[in-house]
Amino acid sequence: MGKSIWYKGYSIETIENELEVKNQGRNILAALGIHITELTDHSLIGTMPVDERTHQIFGILHGGATCVLAETIGSVAALLCVDVSKYTAVGSMITANHLRPIRTGHVIAEAKPVHLGRTKHVWDVPVTNADGKLVAKCELTCAIIDKPH
Repeated sequence: MGKSIWYKGYSIETIENELEVKNQGRNILAALGIHITELTDHSLIGTMPVDERTHQIFGILHGGATCVLAETIGSVAALLCVDVSKYTAVGSMITANHLRPIRTGHVIAEAKPVHLGRTKHVWDVPVTNADGKLVAKCELTCAIIDKPH
């Protein structure tokens, strides 16, 4: 598929440190246990536990928690494609088709680009269980905006 889509050479460590995408108790990533786990040349992968933090009232994964995971991984992926000294990426639309209930374990989201434009990115973000079965099919649109000063 050719060269990397990322603006520069990132690693999980640089994503966590330079971009401050950390799971340190100060944001929703920490509250839900979301972790970025893998970076390939063309996708970003993260996980989230399925437990009391992410359950809905009937003891299965909450659709909103699934959307938080998909938007987190997709938004960070979009951010990795731009010059972060000038721009930032913010979610502007998300769709999710919830396909399979899950009660325990963890889910995995992998953001892959559909469109990488100058002001808009669209990401395909399937969410699977540990067996690779599709739990939700998500799509995220991010606006690429000037970095606030």
